[in-house]
Amino acid sequence: MLLKVLILAVVQGAAELLPVSSSAHVIVAEKLLGLDPTRPEMTLLLVMLHTGTMFAVIFYFWKSWKKSFFGSRKIFMDSAGSIIAATFFTGVVGLLLIEVIEKMILRVPHAQVEQIFGNMTVIGTGLAAAGLLITIAGWKDRRPSAGNAALNERPLGMKSASLIGAVQGLCLPFRGFSRSGATISTGLILGVEKLPAEEFSFALAVVLTPPAIARELWRLMEAHHLSLANLTGAAGMFYPSILGMGFSFISGLLALRWLSNWLSRGRWHFFGVYCLAASAAVFVLHARGF
Repeated sequence: MLLKVLILAVVQGAAELLPVSSSAHVIVAEKLLGLDPTRPEMTLLLVMLHTGTMFAVIFYFWKSWKKSFFGSRKIFMDSAGSIIAATFFTGVVGLLLIEVIEKMILRVPHAQVEQIFGNMTVIGTGLAAAGLLITIAGWKDRRPSAGNAALNERPLGMKSASLIGAVQGLCLPFRGFSRSGATISTGLILGVEKLPAEEFSFALAVVLTPPAIARELWRLMEAHHLSLANLTGAAGMFYPSILGMGFSFISGLLALRWLSNWLSRGRWHFFGVYCLAASAAVFVLHARGF
Protein backbone atom coordinates (compact mmCIF):
# COMPACT_ATOMS: atom_id res chain seq x y z
CA MET A 1 0.00 0.00 0.00
CA LEU A 2 2.85 2.42 0.80
CA LEU A 3 4.24 2.04 -2.71
CA LYS A 4 0.82 2.93 -4.12
CA VAL A 5 0.67 5.99 -1.86
CA LEU A 6 4.12 7.06 -3.07
CA ILE A 7 3.04 6.74 -6.70
CA LEU A 8 -0.14 8.74 -6.03
CA ALA A 9 1.83 11.40 -4.14
CA VAL A 10 4.26 11.90 -7.01
CA VAL A 11 1.38 12.07 -9.50
CA GLN A 12 -0.51 14.50 -7.26
CA GLY A 13 2.44 16.77 -6.60
CA ALA A 14 3.41 16.90 -10.25
CA ALA A 15 -0.12 17.48 -11.53
CA GLU A 16 -1.76 19.50 -8.74
CA LEU A 17 0.14 22.70 -9.37
CA LEU A 18 0.22 22.29 -13.11
CA PRO A 19 -3.02 23.19 -14.91
CA VAL A 20 -3.74 19.59 -15.87
CA SER A 21 -6.08 18.49 -13.06
CA SER A 22 -4.29 16.50 -10.38
CA SER A 23 -7.58 14.98 -9.26
CA ALA A 24 -8.16 13.45 -12.68
CA HIS A 25 -4.63 12.07 -12.80
CA VAL A 26 -4.77 10.70 -9.27
CA ILE A 27 -8.20 9.11 -9.80
CA VAL A 28 -7.08 7.46 -13.04
CA ALA A 29 -3.91 6.29 -11.26
CA GLU A 30 -6.05 4.89 -8.42
CA LYS A 31 -8.12 2.93 -10.89
CA LEU A 32 -5.01 1.58 -12.63
CA LEU A 33 -3.65 0.57 -9.19
CA GLY A 34 -6.91 -1.19 -8.33
CA LEU A 35 -8.08 1.34 -5.75
CA ASP A 36 -11.59 2.78 -5.35
CA PRO A 37 -11.43 6.62 -5.58
CA THR A 38 -14.93 7.00 -4.07
CA ARG A 39 -14.01 5.38 -0.72
CA PRO A 40 -13.65 7.82 2.20
CA GLU A 41 -10.05 6.69 2.79
CA MET A 42 -9.17 7.51 -0.79
CA THR A 43 -10.88 10.90 -0.77
CA LEU A 44 -9.08 11.67 2.50
CA LEU A 45 -5.77 10.64 0.90
CA LEU A 46 -6.52 12.91 -2.05
CA VAL A 47 -7.20 15.85 0.27
CA MET A 48 -4.02 15.17 2.28
CA LEU A 49 -2.05 15.14 -0.95
CA HIS A 50 -3.63 18.51 -1.71
CA THR A 51 -2.46 19.62 1.75
CA GLY A 52 1.12 18.77 0.86
CA THR A 53 0.90 20.84 -2.29
CA MET A 54 -0.79 23.66 -0.35
CA PHE A 55 2.30 23.91 1.86
CA ALA A 56 4.43 23.83 -1.30
CA VAL A 57 2.43 26.81 -2.61
CA ILE A 58 2.93 28.79 0.60
CA PHE A 59 6.65 28.02 0.63
CA TYR A 60 7.09 28.90 -3.06
CA PHE A 61 5.06 32.13 -3.15
CA TRP A 62 5.70 33.51 0.32
CA LYS A 63 8.34 36.07 -0.69
CA SER A 64 6.30 37.46 -3.59
CA TRP A 65 3.08 37.37 -1.55
CA LYS A 66 4.69 39.57 1.12
CA LYS A 67 5.04 42.26 -1.55
CA SER A 68 1.84 41.60 -3.51
CA PHE A 69 -0.54 41.10 -0.56
CA PHE A 70 1.21 42.57 2.50
CA GLY A 71 3.24 45.47 1.06
CA SER A 72 1.10 48.10 2.78
CA ARG A 73 -2.18 48.42 4.63
CA LYS A 74 -3.99 49.51 1.44
CA ILE A 75 -2.52 46.63 -0.57
CA PHE A 76 -3.54 44.18 2.15
CA MET A 77 -7.10 45.50 2.36
CA ASP A 78 -7.54 45.48 -1.42
CA SER A 79 -6.09 41.96 -1.68
CA ALA A 80 -8.19 40.68 1.21
CA GLY A 81 -11.31 42.14 -0.38
CA SER A 82 -10.57 40.45 -3.70
CA ILE A 83 -9.89 37.09 -2.05
CA ILE A 84 -13.06 37.32 0.06
CA ALA A 85 -15.15 38.22 -3.00
CA ALA A 86 -13.66 35.40 -5.07
CA THR A 87 -14.12 32.87 -2.27
CA PHE A 88 -17.74 34.01 -1.78
CA PHE A 89 -18.58 33.40 -5.44
CA THR A 90 -16.70 30.10 -5.35
CA GLY A 91 -18.90 29.01 -2.46
CA VAL A 92 -22.13 30.18 -4.07
CA VAL A 93 -21.45 28.54 -7.44
CA GLY A 94 -19.74 25.42 -6.08
CA LEU A 95 -22.23 24.63 -3.32
CA LEU A 96 -25.17 25.27 -5.63
CA LEU A 97 -23.71 22.88 -8.21
CA ILE A 98 -23.07 20.24 -5.55
CA GLU A 99 -26.66 20.59 -4.31
CA VAL A 100 -28.02 20.21 -7.85
CA ILE A 101 -25.87 17.14 -8.49
CA GLU A 102 -26.79 15.44 -5.21
CA LYS A 103 -30.50 16.23 -5.22
CA MET A 104 -31.46 16.38 -8.89
CA ILE A 105 -28.96 14.23 -10.78
CA LEU A 106 -27.89 11.40 -8.46
CA ARG A 107 -31.39 11.11 -6.95
CA VAL A 108 -30.52 8.47 -4.37
CA PRO A 109 -30.89 8.63 -0.58
CA HIS A 110 -27.90 10.25 1.17
CA ALA A 111 -26.24 10.96 -2.18
CA GLN A 112 -22.85 12.68 -2.05
CA VAL A 113 -21.02 14.41 -4.87
CA GLU A 114 -17.99 12.18 -4.21
CA GLN A 115 -19.93 9.39 -5.90
CA ILE A 116 -19.13 10.91 -9.29
CA PHE A 117 -15.44 11.44 -8.55
CA GLY A 118 -14.54 8.10 -10.12
CA ASN A 119 -16.73 8.59 -13.18
CA MET A 120 -14.38 8.45 -16.16
CA THR A 121 -16.85 10.24 -18.45
CA VAL A 122 -17.01 13.19 -16.06
CA ILE A 123 -13.21 13.23 -15.74
CA GLY A 124 -12.67 13.09 -19.49
CA THR A 125 -15.20 15.84 -20.12
CA GLY A 126 -13.65 18.01 -17.40
CA LEU A 127 -10.19 17.59 -18.91
CA ALA A 128 -11.54 18.55 -22.33
CA ALA A 129 -13.24 21.67 -20.93
CA ALA A 130 -10.09 22.71 -19.09
CA GLY A 131 -8.01 22.05 -22.20
CA LEU A 132 -10.21 24.30 -24.32
CA LEU A 133 -10.18 27.11 -21.74
CA ILE A 134 -6.39 26.95 -21.30
CA THR A 135 -5.83 26.85 -25.05
CA ILE A 136 -8.07 29.88 -25.60
CA ALA A 137 -6.28 31.80 -22.84
CA GLY A 138 -2.88 30.83 -24.22
CA TRP A 139 -3.91 31.86 -27.74
CA LYS A 140 -5.17 35.24 -26.47
CA ASP A 141 -1.93 35.80 -24.58
CA ARG A 142 0.15 35.05 -27.69
CA ARG A 143 -1.76 37.30 -30.12
CA PRO A 144 0.32 40.07 -31.73
CA SER A 145 -2.00 42.68 -30.19
CA ALA A 146 -1.05 41.37 -26.76
CA GLY A 147 2.59 42.22 -27.35
CA ASN A 148 2.37 45.58 -25.58
CA ALA A 149 1.74 44.41 -22.01
CA ALA A 150 1.53 47.94 -20.69
CA LEU A 151 -1.49 48.64 -22.90
CA ASN A 152 -3.26 45.29 -22.85
CA GLU A 153 -2.78 43.99 -19.31
CA ARG A 154 -4.50 45.38 -16.24
CA PRO A 155 -4.23 44.80 -12.49
CA LEU A 156 -6.60 42.44 -10.76
CA GLY A 157 -9.81 44.22 -9.78
CA MET A 158 -12.87 43.22 -7.77
CA LYS A 159 -14.87 42.31 -10.89
CA SER A 160 -12.10 40.08 -12.24
CA ALA A 161 -11.61 38.49 -8.80
CA SER A 162 -15.34 37.70 -8.58
CA LEU A 163 -15.40 36.12 -12.04
CA ILE A 164 -12.31 34.06 -11.23
CA GLY A 165 -13.98 32.90 -8.01
CA ALA A 166 -17.14 31.90 -9.87
CA VAL A 167 -15.13 29.85 -12.35
CA GLN A 168 -13.31 28.22 -9.46
CA GLY A 169 -16.72 27.22 -8.10
CA LEU A 170 -17.39 25.32 -11.33
CA CYS A 171 -14.30 23.21 -10.63
CA LEU A 172 -15.35 22.01 -7.16
CA PRO A 173 -17.67 19.13 -8.11
CA PHE A 174 -15.93 18.07 -11.31
CA ARG A 175 -12.72 16.06 -11.27
CA GLY A 176 -10.80 16.80 -14.45
CA PHE A 177 -11.71 20.50 -14.63
CA SER A 178 -8.36 21.88 -13.43
CA ARG A 179 -8.79 24.54 -10.74
CA SER A 180 -5.47 26.29 -11.39
CA GLY A 181 -5.89 25.96 -15.14
CA ALA A 182 -9.39 27.45 -15.04
CA THR A 183 -8.63 30.32 -12.67
CA ILE A 184 -5.33 31.41 -14.24
CA SER A 185 -6.83 31.12 -17.72
CA THR A 186 -9.84 33.19 -16.69
CA GLY A 187 -7.49 35.87 -15.39
CA LEU A 188 -5.52 35.88 -18.64
CA ILE A 189 -8.71 36.10 -20.72
CA LEU A 190 -9.85 39.05 -18.59
CA GLY A 191 -6.52 40.78 -19.30
CA VAL A 192 -4.96 40.35 -15.85
CA GLU A 193 -1.15 40.32 -15.81
CA LYS A 194 0.42 36.86 -15.70
CA LEU A 195 2.13 37.03 -12.30
CA PRO A 196 -0.87 38.53 -10.42
CA ALA A 197 -3.16 35.96 -12.06
CA GLU A 198 -0.86 33.13 -10.95
CA GLU A 199 -0.38 34.49 -7.42
CA PHE A 200 -4.10 35.11 -6.95
CA SER A 201 -5.06 31.66 -8.23
CA PHE A 202 -2.83 29.91 -5.73
CA ALA A 203 -3.80 32.24 -2.90
CA LEU A 204 -7.40 31.10 -3.49
CA ALA A 205 -6.21 27.49 -3.38
CA VAL A 206 -4.65 28.04 0.05
CA VAL A 207 -7.93 29.53 1.32
CA LEU A 208 -9.99 26.69 -0.14
CA THR A 209 -7.94 23.73 1.06
CA PRO A 210 -8.63 23.81 4.86
CA PRO A 211 -12.45 23.63 4.42
CA ALA A 212 -11.96 20.75 1.98
CA ILE A 213 -9.84 18.90 4.53
CA ALA A 214 -12.46 19.48 7.24
CA ARG A 215 -15.20 18.16 4.95
CA GLU A 216 -13.30 14.99 4.14
CA LEU A 217 -12.45 14.38 7.81
CA TRP A 218 -16.15 14.69 8.63
CA ARG A 219 -17.05 12.33 5.79
CA LEU A 220 -14.46 9.80 7.00
CA MET A 221 -15.80 9.98 10.56
CA GLU A 222 -19.36 9.44 9.37
CA ALA A 223 -18.40 6.51 7.16
CA HIS A 224 -16.61 4.74 10.02
CA HIS A 225 -18.97 5.91 12.79
CA LEU A 226 -16.17 7.74 14.54
CA SER A 227 -16.27 10.65 16.95
CA LEU A 228 -13.62 13.16 17.90
CA ALA A 229 -13.09 11.18 21.10
CA ASN A 230 -12.12 7.95 19.37
CA LEU A 231 -10.65 9.39 16.17
CA THR A 232 -7.15 8.74 17.48
CA GLY A 233 -8.00 5.06 17.60
CA ALA A 234 -8.32 5.09 13.83
CA ALA A 235 -5.00 6.86 13.33
CA GLY A 236 -3.78 3.99 11.19
CA MET A 237 -5.96 5.31 8.37
CA PHE A 238 -4.00 8.59 8.43
CA TYR A 239 -0.42 7.29 8.26
CA PRO A 240 -0.39 6.64 4.49
CA SER A 241 -1.98 10.04 3.89
CA ILE A 242 0.63 11.86 6.00
CA LEU A 243 3.45 10.09 4.18
CA GLY A 244 1.89 11.00 0.83
CA MET A 245 1.57 14.61 1.94
CA GLY A 246 5.34 14.85 2.38
CA PHE A 247 6.10 13.47 -1.05
CA SER A 248 3.47 15.69 -2.70
CA PHE A 249 5.12 18.73 -1.08
CA ILE A 250 8.45 17.97 -2.76
CA SER A 251 7.04 17.20 -6.19
CA GLY A 252 4.72 20.22 -5.88
CA LEU A 253 7.68 22.60 -5.55
CA LEU A 254 9.19 21.22 -8.74
CA ALA A 255 5.85 21.55 -10.57
CA LEU A 256 5.48 25.19 -9.51
CA ARG A 257 8.84 26.06 -11.02
CA TRP A 258 7.72 24.44 -14.27
CA LEU A 259 4.38 26.26 -14.32
CA SER A 260 5.88 29.69 -13.60
CA ASN A 261 8.50 29.21 -16.28
CA TRP A 262 6.04 28.21 -19.00
CA LEU A 263 3.53 30.90 -18.05
CA SER A 264 6.14 33.65 -18.20
CA ARG A 265 7.55 32.37 -21.51
CA GLY A 266 4.21 32.22 -23.33
CA ARG A 267 3.88 28.43 -23.29
CA TRP A 268 0.59 28.30 -21.38
CA HIS A 269 -1.33 26.84 -24.34
CA PHE A 270 0.80 23.68 -24.23
CA PHE A 271 -0.95 22.73 -20.98
CA GLY A 272 -4.25 22.98 -22.82
CA VAL A 273 -3.02 20.69 -25.57
CA TYR A 274 -1.96 18.20 -22.91
CA CYS A 275 -5.37 18.30 -21.21
CA LEU A 276 -7.10 17.60 -24.52
CA ALA A 277 -4.78 14.65 -25.15
CA ALA A 278 -5.31 13.41 -21.58
CA SER A 279 -9.08 13.66 -22.09
CA ALA A 280 -8.83 11.43 -25.15
CA ALA A 281 -6.71 8.96 -23.18
CA VAL A 282 -9.29 8.84 -20.38
CA PHE A 283 -12.09 8.05 -22.82
CA VAL A 284 -9.95 5.29 -24.37
CA LEU A 285 -9.30 3.78 -20.92
CA HIS A 286 -13.00 4.03 -20.11
CA ALA A 287 -13.89 2.23 -23.35
CA ARG A 288 -11.52 -0.56 -22.30
CA GLY A 289 -13.28 -1.10 -18.99
CA PHE A 290 -11.41 1.07 -16.49
